[in-house]
Amino acid sequence: MTDPSVVTDDRVVAQEAFRSDLVEAGILVRTSVDGLYQRSAVFESIVRGIERLVGAAGAGRYEPLLFFPPVLPRDVFVRSDYLRSFPDLTGSVDTFVGNDRDHADLLRALDEGEDWTQYLTPAEVMLCSAACHPLYPSLTGTLPEGGRRMEVQGFCFRHEPSVDPARMQIFRQHEFVAVGAPDDCIAHREEWLATALSILSTLGLPVTKVVANDPFFGRAGRILAVNQRETALKFEIVCPVTSEEFPTAIASGNYHMDHFGVPFEIRTADGETAHSACIGFGLERITLALLKTHGLDVQTWSADVRSQLGI
Repeated sequence: MTDPSVVTDDRVVAQEAFRSDLVEAGILVRTSVDGLYQRSAVFESIVRGIERLVGAAGAGRYEPLLFFPPVLPRDVFVRSDYLRSFPDLTGSVDTFVGNDRDHADLLRALDEGEDWTQYLTPAEVMLCSAACHPLYPSLTGTLPEGGRRMEVQGFCFRHEPSVDPARMQIFRQHEFVAVGAPDDCIAHREEWLATALSILSTLGLPVTKVVANDPFFGRAGRILAVNQRETALKFEIVCPVTSEEFPTAIASGNYHMDHFGVPFEIRTADGETAHSACIGFGLERITLALLKTHGLDVQTWSADVRSQLGI
């Protein structure tokens, strides 16, 4: 029987080795926090190519692309119910709202090495956890016949510091979202999972579709995770990046049922609570998968892959 600690150690060693290679090649620049990197022009050129490629796959079938900022209103975050399932991944934005005396106390704590954050107050915004979350408040009300189809992109934050370069704390998702009747949403997800597999395979990535679950928090979360897998609400497209045995999810297709339709009061044309589904492309993770698969020198990649990405 394989010792789990050895497996974990081997994975960490592989992750650290890939990160070192990326840093030495100048593709990523480390900061003092694991999972937070400065990205090179080479890295960003690959990201831009992936954006164009996946955008072209949905051209003409979706509403104009919306780019969302990395923060969203606190009330929207609360209504998304993310805090209930993933409290350990959330990011709150705090700011100073005190007077001169409070400022003096803050500076004293700072100078004396104490916890100066006690003098900060939560702001009206939270760090965004999923690219589609800012979308749902704009859909409150009754949808047109056939629902709506939207393309969005945004920065997402998840507090899970790691030596794995594919587990960044701040990253981008490019998503195609369907909101409407259940059957339409499921069909949307299935169509896009097939499309995503085709796009990523054409880029030379050894990808596979697997049933998956989100990392729900706590004992109740484990029950939710089992239910999510058993009902096949979530699929991931995975690719070996630092491990063949534990490949990395680089895209995912999710059927939310009425999870967003209820709190945001979204209804279909026939008055039913709307369901939703999305396909999300992890731009940083796909970029890393390409670098791992084809090499860190983009100039050595095949002409076909470079042409598809426009690099």
